[in-house]
Amino acid sequence: MHISEGVLAGPVLLGGAAIAIAGTSIGLKKIDYDQIMTVAILSAAFFIASLVHVPIGPANAHLILSGLLGVILGWAAFPSILVALVLQAVLFQFGGLTVLGLNTFTMAAPAVLCFYLFRPLLTKGNGSRFAAAFACGFIAMLLSAVLTAGALALSGEAFESAARVLLVAHLPVMVIEGIITGFAYTFLAKVKPEALAVSPN
Repeated sequence: MHISEGVLAGPVLLGGAAIAIAGTSIGLKKIDYDQIMTVAILSAAFFIASLVHVPIGPANAHLILSGLLGVILGWAAFPSILVALVLQAVLFQFGGLTVLGLNTFTMAAPAVLCFYLFRPLLTKGNGSRFAAAFACGFIAMLLSAVLTAGALALSGEAFESAARVLLVAHLPVMVIEGIITGFAYTFLAKVKPEALAVSPN
C-alpha cells in the first residue's frame, strides 16, 4: 500500500509526516526493554509480508499484517512499521523517503486504532477470538486503504480515479489479511499466550 514518490501534494506529505513523527515518539516511549524482541520480530514479519505487491497506479496492493502488529504492540506499531518501511525504501525502492511519513501513518494509525477496538475482546479466552482477530486484520487493512485513497484524492483530481481503484482492488486483500490475522493470533494465543498477555482457551 506504499504510495510512490512524486505523487502527493506537499501539505499531504507534511501532514502525514507530522502524525508519523508524533506516533513514533509515543511508540518509542511505550516500548519496554522486554518488548524490543517482539517489536523486531513483528517488524520483520511486516517487512516480509509486504514484499510481494501488485502495482495499482501510483500505489500497490499487498499484505501488511498491521492489524496483528497493532493488537500486539499498540503504539509500538509506529516505530515497528517505520523501520520496515525505511528498509524497503532503501533496499528495494518501495515507496520512498519523501513519502515515508505518510506511508507510516496510513499503515500504523489503523493498527493503533485496532489495538483499542479489539484488544479487550482478544485478551479473553473465548470462542470469539478468531472472529475478533479476523475483524482486526480486515478493518486495519480497510482503514489503511481508505487513508491511502484519501491521500491520493487530496493530492489532485487526477488521482481520484486511482483512489477508487485502490479501494476496490484491496477488498479481496482485506479478506485474506483478516484470515491470516485470525489464524496467526489464535495460534499464538494457544502456544505462547504469555507473549500476547491473553488467557489460553
